[in-house]
Amino acid sequence: MAATENALRLLAIAATAADDKGGEDLVALDISEPLPLVDIFLLVTGRNERNVIAISNEIEDKMIEAGVKTIRREGRAEGRWILLDFGDLVVHVFHEEERMYYGLERLWKDCPTIPLQLASPSEV
Repeated sequence: MAATENALRLLAIAATAADDKGGEDLVALDISEPLPLVDIFLLVTGRNERNVIAISNEIEDKMIEAGVKTIRREGRAEGRWILLDFGDLVVHVFHEEERMYYGLERLWKDCPTIPLQLASPSEV
């Protein structure tokens, strides 16, 4: 099973928003095989707490503009690891230290990565 078209569309919007706010080391993992409820994890690194919060805010704003609601949000108060659940797509915005410590890439190393394509202005 591979990520759906909708998940790939959401990924493009979220990745573009993260990139616009200075998100670094963006990695998309196709987790549709081991987790049937979610298709893609997008991992993003922010340089500090303010940047992590700014990235997550921009992602949510762009998703709302695209007509997509956030199902669940966690970690905003701390600004170290913010999780945004959009159904088919779950975005993890990390502070550099948390990303290295938790190592989600290592945990999900058997899942294929998805090449990132940023959304065109008409898609955002």
